[in-house]
Amino acid sequence: MSAKAGVLSSLRRRAKEVLDAARSDLQSVTERDPAARRPVEVALLYPGVHAVWAHRVSHALWNRGAYFPARALSQATRFWTNIEIHPAAELGPRLFIDHGAGVVIGETAVVGSDVTIYHGVTLGGTSLGHGKRHPTIGDRVTVGAGAKVLGDLNVGDDSRIGANAVLVRSVHDHSVVVGVPGQVIAHGTSAQPDTRP
Repeated sequence: MSAKAGVLSSLRRRAKEVLDAARSDLQSVTERDPAARRPVEVALLYPGVHAVWAHRVSHALWNRGAYFPARALSQATRFWTNIEIHPAAELGPRLFIDHGAGVVIGETAVVGSDVTIYHGVTLGGTSLGHGKRHPTIGDRVTVGAGAKVLGDLNVGDDSRIGANAVLVRSVHDHSVVVGVPGQVIAHGTSAQPDTRP
């Protein structure tokens, strides 16, 4: 196989991966949003989807050392969608940012698979130091509107963070968190309310 054929094969493979990821995103949104009528509507009209797709490009640029173009794209996307995602943030597949306005995802944040984030959410830092300073969100987590998840903490898989909660400490899998500061009111696979004082 010639070098040219190898490059073309690699490009075809990468294009297929990108298209498969986009299809997966669209399917994920139509499954989780009862207002989504058709994938074409989601692709054209959902700012959360646009922000995630733009982030994939800016993240690839960032990882290749093209920091200025990565930041420029992320800021253009912020202007266009009102969603700010730092190019270094790591986003898992099928992230759904519903409504999206005012969402901020910081530089060292890590977001798992099949996560749903509502408008006004901040995945932010609490220090000015270098290193990990933003949260790690597990798989299948829902973060309610206006919630703030702050600092280098972990949110366990299958957890739910209530609207306007302020979470500043790690929580285990299957936790339900509400309030300021965020308190776990249910945990475990059954997610029954925690009645402890």
